[in-house]
This record gives sequence, C-alpha cells and structure tokens, in this order.
Amino acid sequence: MKLSEYFENVTGRGILATSDSDGKVDAAVYSRPHFIDEETIAYIMTDRLTHRNLQSNPHAAYLFMEPGEKFAGKRLYLTKIREETDPERINAIRWRKSYTIPEDQKDEKRFLVYFRIDRVLPLIGGKE
Repeated sequence: MKLSEYFENVTGRGILATSDSDGKVDAAVYSRPHFIDEETIAYIMTDRLTHRNLQSNPHAAYLFMEPGEKFAGKRLYLTKIREETDPERINAIRWRKSYTIPEDQKDEKRFLVYFRIDRVLPLIGGKE
C-alpha cells in the first residue's frame, strides 16, 4: 500500500516534533499529513513554536499512532522544503472541509509548510 493510501484510510493521532537551532525540542499534536505526492507532504500551521523552529532547523519527525492496544503506526523523518501563505490553497487542502476556525484564531496567519519525506519507519522497530 502506498503511504498516501495508508494515511487516507487509517485513523489515529499524530505528533510533529521539531527543534530550534540550539536543539530545544518541541512536540505538538498534528493531523494526518496532506500528500502532495509520494515523496512530499504538507501541514497547515500557525506561527507558533513548531513553525518558528522550522525557520532555523528544517528537520522534523512525525509519529503517527493507530488506535487500539497494539503499537501500530508510522514514523516519518522530514525536511522542510518550502512554505506558502495563500489562504485559498490552504483552505483547498484542508482535511476537514467543515472545520470552522475558532473566533480567537481567525486573525492568525496560516502557513502551508511542505516537507520531503526522508525516511519512513514503523511505529515500533525498524532498521535505522
């Protein structure tokens, strides 16, 4: 199964981890990635710590956990390649078309941040 098909069909929770140029780590809950092609994904972000970290360190890791008692999921190792701020493009790519931005966040600038997938490993195990 292609990675894009996996994320289209499997539910779960994801964590995107980044660090700044000094190595201070941040982890944040993120939805499933938006697939541009099989080597490129994107996330919608606001200008918070995750986005700020990516300005000085383009590397990130995404950990996706499937529901249930077994430890199933994926680990994606990523490198930021670009970003854009076009609101129309961001709204077009959004997973939940019915999502309404909370009133207190409506004025926040949003970024569509693109990543190259460098490596994919299972949630548990896998060769480095």
